[in-house]
Amino acid sequence: MCGIAGFIDFTKRTGSEELQRMTDALVHRGPDSAGYETHVHNTANIGLGHRRLSILDLSNGGSQPMSYKYFTIIFNGEIYNFKELRQELEAKGYTFLSTSDTEVLLKGYDCWREKIIDRCIGMFSFAIYDAQQEEVILCRDRAGVKPLYYYWHERVLLFASELKSLCEHPAFEKKIDVNSLSLFLQYSYIPAPYTIYQHTHKLKPGHLLKVDLRNAGVSEQQYWNVLEAYKQPLTDMSEADIINHTEQLMKSAYNYRMVADVPVGVFLSGGYDSASVAAILQADAGSRIKTFTIGYKEKAFDESAEARKIANHLGTDHNEWIIGPEDALSVLDRLPEIYDEPFADNSTVPTTLVSILASRQVKVALSADGGDELFAGYNKFNQSLSYTSKFPRGVQQLLSGAMGLVNPDAIPYFNKKYNFSSRYEKMKLIWASGKPQQALKYISQYLTESEVARYMHEVPGHYKTNFDLNGELTDINDPLNKLLAVDYKTFLVDNNLVKVDRATMSVSIEGREPMLDHRLVEFLAQVPASLKVKDGINKYILKSIVHRYIPKPLMDRPKRPFIAPLQHWFREELKEQMQYFLAPERLQQTGLFNVPQVQQLLNTYLSGGKVSHQKLWNILVFQLWYNRWIAVL
Repeated sequence: MCGIAGFIDFTKRTGSEELQRMTDALVHRGPDSAGYETHVHNTANIGLGHRRLSILDLSNGGSQPMSYKYFTIIFNGEIYNFKELRQELEAKGYTFLSTSDTEVLLKGYDCWREKIIDRCIGMFSFAIYDAQQEEVILCRDRAGVKPLYYYWHERVLLFASELKSLCEHPAFEKKIDVNSLSLFLQYSYIPAPYTIYQHTHKLKPGHLLKVDLRNAGVSEQQYWNVLEAYKQPLTDMSEADIINHTEQLMKSAYNYRMVADVPVGVFLSGGYDSASVAAILQADAGSRIKTFTIGYKEKAFDESAEARKIANHLGTDHNEWIIGPEDALSVLDRLPEIYDEPFADNSTVPTTLVSILASRQVKVALSADGGDELFAGYNKFNQSLSYTSKFPRGVQQLLSGAMGLVNPDAIPYFNKKYNFSSRYEKMKLIWASGKPQQALKYISQYLTESEVARYMHEVPGHYKTNFDLNGELTDINDPLNKLLAVDYKTFLVDNNLVKVDRATMSVSIEGREPMLDHRLVEFLAQVPASLKVKDGINKYILKSIVHRYIPKPLMDRPKRPFIAPLQHWFREELKEQMQYFLAPERLQQTGLFNVPQVQQLLNTYLSGGKVSHQKLWNILVFQLWYNRWIAVL
């Protein structure tokens, strides 16, 4: 795993100095070495920079940028099946100077061009300069495990693994996109392809970006889409065969993610997803694998005891850290640096801390993101289907219309319930649409669009996201699978994967996602809902597999999210931090918020009102980000 950065400057004003600054802004992603190359084309200056975290082939043979014939590559990620691909290439006459996967990818591109991507099992983002075809190609992996941003404005294209790198280029304009800010306030992250800055984009998963140097043409091309997997016919395999085949795919995917020339560990939360990773790997391991857990002093949020029991049963080398608000405060100030666009997932703190814990012993850590999307773990899927099927369509429309006539704040008793006005608005919208995928969208929002308009200084515009897919979902093979596909393309990619990538990379360890092996994703997309949720049991397939390794009584307990107890900390230890950054003068300084409305929300919360702390957390995170990247507050 590494960090990459570069430019294609058709004004020909950019050179090696700017490239080095952009690249070295990513030193945390690659502290082991660095490489910088500039190329002069007739129409543009091209820069390719690389920061290396040595995981495979620790020698200089794996250094980048790496060139072969008329190709030069910078690569971030891992190709887990690179040894098999290398054998194929050797059979075709290729020879190799290193044992790195980068060289395999580079020579595979010479052999198969873009079709090499179809052969790769891995996580990756890379850029290839093809001097013969006079083009530069950027690529991001199928799931979007590895990030890649680009800025295209006034004939300058910049790209990098993180936004902070782009900020180092003098042509980059740090202008806030208020429509993206609206999305952030709604979801606590900014969905692809948008970013907090104007003219700046996330390259979408499963996409290439092609830059034609002859005419400055820039175009995106899709090479993989999870929706296509969900449009395949449902499998007719028996339940037993589905469970057995899934387990075999999991074994292959998990063991591939252990390929490294450095120590590897596993994040273990105590839930089924991470337990499956630890269990399968420990069963096949010749020695004790290392597992890492974060716990809380607040017992209602603490799963460390459960994780410890699982680790003891499996026989792993287990490590844990019980954290409190003082540990959270030590990380809070670093969050805007780690997540260099507003990002308010409430598990950023524990994810960063467990990464710190793991970094003391390993350079690679396996996470278990994707389990809820692939195996239908979240209750929001059940809710989305239930809310839109409980009443006939006509009754839903009548209920929605009637709700629009009543101010929820004026309803006695209920207006004192937790977050009632938001939940009321969401149900009104859900019944107005009648569509499960729209229900999923509204359930996923912390603030509805009308609430965002109330808290912002100006009413923002509307950006379409993957929550707004409609016709694209028509041919999907199952109602539940539609929701899993949407969540895969939204919350998984732009929330969970961002969270783990930045947290692990902030302490220079590589985070890997074994559940997102595309072979496993494509197979499970063809499994019917009746086996994903069976007899009222979510994740039925995964649970059936895990129980082969861990006794059911050790695993069965209510699902608890991996989150921090922010609502307690904000009223006590972190109260001062919130009051400082949400003070009227600092809200006015950004010029983006309706100050009286935000102040009213803050005062209601601090006085014990039943409002969601996440609304304030989103605004606070933006203020912290603004303070670091735009102007000191």
